[in-house]
Amino acid sequence: MRGQDVRLEGMGVTYPNGFTAVQPTDLEIRAGEFFSILGPSGCGKTTILRTVSGFVEPTAGRVLIGGADQRGIGPNGRPTALIFQNLALFPLMPVWENVAFGLEARGWSKRRRRARAEELLALVALGDQGGKLPSELSGGQRQRVAIARALAVEPAVLLLDEPLSALDLKLRQHMRAELRAIQQKTGVTFLYITHDQGEALTMSDRIAVMNAGVVEQVGTGDEIYSDPTSAFVASFVGEVNALPGRIAGLDGPFARIETAAGQLLGRNPRGLPMGAPAILFVRPEQMGFGPLANAFRARLERRDLEGPYISYGFRTETGQALVVQQVNAGGPPAAITEAQVGFAPEAAVILPEGAMARTGPEMAAP
Repeated sequence: MRGQDVRLEGMGVTYPNGFTAVQPTDLEIRAGEFFSILGPSGCGKTTILRTVSGFVEPTAGRVLIGGADQRGIGPNGRPTALIFQNLALFPLMPVWENVAFGLEARGWSKRRRRARAEELLALVALGDQGGKLPSELSGGQRQRVAIARALAVEPAVLLLDEPLSALDLKLRQHMRAELRAIQQKTGVTFLYITHDQGEALTMSDRIAVMNAGVVEQVGTGDEIYSDPTSAFVASFVGEVNALPGRIAGLDGPFARIETAAGQLLGRNPRGLPMGAPAILFVRPEQMGFGPLANAFRARLERRDLEGPYISYGFRTETGQALVVQQVNAGGPPAAITEAQVGFAPEAAVILPEGAMARTGPEMAAP
């Protein structure tokens, strides 16, 4: 198996009722890459998946796989395989027959199909499960059967539509590592659709973040998390403190933003000019206690123990809600009701005012 690249060139989808699910989009998914499209429900990510697979025809632009234009080619003629959320395994077929099902239509003999199924089951660590029915397997094992079945037809691109959404948290976390390992072993291009940030960040080589039919940013997990380019990306990926205001001063790569909580200094990667409406974003784990460059006196309203870390919900004198996240070092924390909290300028990014996925930390009630 060998992965191929996927390119969207001005590709857009507008349905007959006039609803535009995907605005004209340029996107490149490299051969052999684990690429995720991340976004909220209804943002257009599944429409892109269905367009690449051939179930939806674009109304603008085109889809190319391995450099070949896919216009007019149906799902069965494309070098792709699709794994649905519900897996769609055949309940009365043993596992090996589920895996080999697509090979019978290609004229493979039963003996050859069985050998190929056993090879793929070994690849997904189910080598001794071929004779069982799907109902005799765990949720994670059934997920791997679906992957093996998709790989049996030797796709160049494997399309996965939120395949882990029905699993419990521990199993999802385990399957993230399993999926990534399978992708690396096979070299097949994975196009993965999800609304779960954890899945996208832990598995992907690169991520596209979508909102309302538009790809807002494409980058590695580190780039998406640490250097978001829009208010939506900053607020959708991970927890964040958001402080709106206007640019009040410029200092090289930094800017001062006038907020309800006072003037704050942060990075200004978009080069916003004086007076521009803007939002300063800073991650809770980048916040700390004590005399920092950007500091607030704030009242503690909530303390959440979340295992390896503790989240503190504060509110400033001007009513700004802030979350500070600290590693849980063990032992009882100091009893505090008020503290000086803040962050370094390098830890904060100032971005143009825009739509956000959420309005900021809601830990502390007014």
